[in-house]
Amino acid sequence: MVRRDFMAIATITNKGQVTIPKAVRDTLGLHSGDKLDFSCDKGGRIVVTPINKSVDDLFGRFFDPERKSISIAEIDDAVRRKFREQER
Repeated sequence: MVRRDFMAIATITNKGQVTIPKAVRDTLGLHSGDKLDFSCDKGGRIVVTPINKSVDDLFGRFFDPERKSISIAEIDDAVRRKFREQER
């Protein structure tokens, strides 16, 4: 059972590193190599959110069976046109 009612304190090292307390890691299901998103609200409160998505989670998400396939050459041409438009 994972505790959700706790207070944890961590110390910042001189290198700016923080060790996330075990109770927090366990609650969030964090493991070595996991990514975290830090955001700061207007009141100065820091919100830490685990990033749970991997590239594999996105596979096929943008697939549209109705969309016509295009060649690499067509993609290259479209990219060139877009860059030319932005240069103007």
